[in-house]
Amino acid sequence: MTVHTSLQPSIDAWTQSIEAISELVASLVDGEWNRPTECPGWSVRDVVSHVIGGECEALGDPRPIHTLPRDLYHVTDETTRYLEVQVDVRRHHTGPEMTSELEYTIIRRSRHLRNERRKPEDVISYPLYGKMTLADFLQMRVFDVWTHEQDIRRALRRPGNIASAAAHVARDVLLERLPKVVAETAGAPKKSAVVFDVHGPVEFLRTVRVDENGNGSVDRAPSLGPVVTFTLDWETFARLASGRVRLKKIADKVKIEGDMDLAERILTSFPVAH
Repeated sequence: MTVHTSLQPSIDAWTQSIEAISELVASLVDGEWNRPTECPGWSVRDVVSHVIGGECEALGDPRPIHTLPRDLYHVTDETTRYLEVQVDVRRHHTGPEMTSELEYTIIRRSRHLRNERRKPEDVISYPLYGKMTLADFLQMRVFDVWTHEQDIRRALRRPGNIASAAAHVARDVLLERLPKVVAETAGAPKKSAVVFDVHGPVEFLRTVRVDENGNGSVDRAPSLGPVVTFTLDWETFARLASGRVRLKKIADKVKIEGDMDLAERILTSFPVAH
């Protein structure tokens, strides 16, 4: 066996999710490829292009040499500009071209993962994420692929895999981001606590605590006097925490108790997860 046992769950979750994307798009007609998703500025075709591009870069393929149009409103900074190249270069590809490239990329990447000999703690460098351990990198790829699988499913109105193994990896990645969102971006008060009570197919209760220095941390222990408590279902949490929707669009699905101003700042502080 060449793959370290602790990496196998991430590889399995990635495989299930990216193969689900391949199955979803295998029989799409032209109009379905062009359906808008909740990822700003991206159609179903664009999301699939992004997934292909991400895996090609994980394989070490050279980046396309491509000049972006100047009128892409959703390209606002260096990160979005970087991501858009892999998308825009495929914008005029046909459905069959998209599906065949996706299938070929999955085959190449699966073979690459099967032959992975590095250790989970080995540090690698990836353009978007910087330096991180191999284990963390694989988790980020699972999160990315599952999040975009859900983008595609919502656009096509074909729900599924909302509680898959990849969904649980996505939960862990999103929870790791909560302290920064609550303590730094939203500016929750020092010595305060914010509770997220999430129900549904992926269920959890987490407390984000802000210490006397303004640093955030997250744990499973309930708080006796939280400044804000959010109660919502898993899919709504995932959409909010990955920057897919704003509160006004799904206000009926979120119960908020406590400081409403802080609650709104928190819910508008989640960055878009590309």
